[in-house]
Amino acid sequence: MKFPVSELHSVKIPPQRTTGTKSVLMLASTLVLLAVIPLYLFVTSPRLNVPSSQELEISTSVSKGIERVDERCDVFRGKWVHYPNAAYYTNATCPLIVDQHNCLKLGRPDAKFLKWRWKPDECELHRFDAGQFLEMARGKSLAFVGDSVGRNQMESLLCLLANVEFPEEIPYKLSLDTTNFKGWYFSDHKFTLAAFWAPFLVKSRDADPDGHSFNSIMSLYLDQPEPSWASKIANFDFVILSAGHWFFRPLIFHEKGSVVGCCSCKLNNVTDLTRFYGYRTAFRTAFRELLSRKAYKGMTFLRTFSPAHFENGAWNTGGSCARTRPFASGEAKLEGDDLEFYLTQVEEFRAARREGIKRGLTFRLLDTTEAMIQRPDGHPDRFGRLTLRNVTMADCVHWCVPGPIDLWNEFLFHVMRPESGESLQGQMRKSGR
Repeated sequence: MKFPVSELHSVKIPPQRTTGTKSVLMLASTLVLLAVIPLYLFVTSPRLNVPSSQELEISTSVSKGIERVDERCDVFRGKWVHYPNAAYYTNATCPLIVDQHNCLKLGRPDAKFLKWRWKPDECELHRFDAGQFLEMARGKSLAFVGDSVGRNQMESLLCLLANVEFPEEIPYKLSLDTTNFKGWYFSDHKFTLAAFWAPFLVKSRDADPDGHSFNSIMSLYLDQPEPSWASKIANFDFVILSAGHWFFRPLIFHEKGSVVGCCSCKLNNVTDLTRFYGYRTAFRTAFRELLSRKAYKGMTFLRTFSPAHFENGAWNTGGSCARTRPFASGEAKLEGDDLEFYLTQVEEFRAARREGIKRGLTFRLLDTTEAMIQRPDGHPDRFGRLTLRNVTMADCVHWCVPGPIDLWNEFLFHVMRPESGESLQGQMRKSGR
């Protein structure tokens, strides 16, 4: 069962300046079955009751009203400024980078995208300190739960920390894809880092009689968290949840053992629901799972939606992301489906945080969206490499490593630092760790 793919650019991108004739880049880059570029399947459907894109721009703080970790500064609102020494490591100093994100190794001709640093509007953001991070995390464990973009962040963190201690791989069984989703251990600091493959956060299964493909239909069991992470998560001190682009494919929604509807599935006698119904319910189920597990005493982070930057076509129709510098603040808008994904997950985060307070659990936001909408230059484009079924496409979803994705871990470091409000040690003592 196959479905047509229509083109959509959820991020409103200004026209690119003409800089002269450029040679056509023929370097193939595709993504593996469980870490493929998420498909962009869009159909016209009822929309959530949210403000219009004209009323809400990232530059005017969509998430206004969400708690600040540090009352002195909202580090998530700002702009990128030129900073020649921004990179913490290179592809030569960190051998943990997979080819999918290893843009410099795979021939990207410019390194300008590495020479920018995030500058909050109200203060300075501390540089990432690997030694201090490992001391704060000593004897603890951190899990990334989500899709390949979440694993992308873990890869960045591995490289940042490897400047102080190189980790050893541990034999976690986190998914069928044991190459890209695995565990790591920093023995000197007794710190465990792991990534769980759960692109929908909830249980999912292939539902296409023709098998899995870039645009095949899948079933989501919206009231059941993905067992791979739910069965092990109580053992972790820090959990970073994220999900997004996989919800663009055709989906059948199951609840309480029955089909309740579908999105873009074109099935007879099945209620048509929006992808945002599935997205909201999946996050609600994931948060409830953490809140309901008495053994879980950890700190939960939501890493917000990471927009793609395809131009001149969709992922499967020649679209690319060949820009070489960031947008100025306010130059690009978050709108359409991307905006609704962002607002939906933030609403569910707020509800979970309120419930977490009752249980003595801490929920923190890693609001990466404003910063990343400004970085069309930070994707692999055609300078990544993984081949599947002889297909060639640009990757404008994942991020080069090193690159602007390192900011996500600067945010994580900021939130975890003792200077950021209540000390990390105090928070963990309150939660019984």
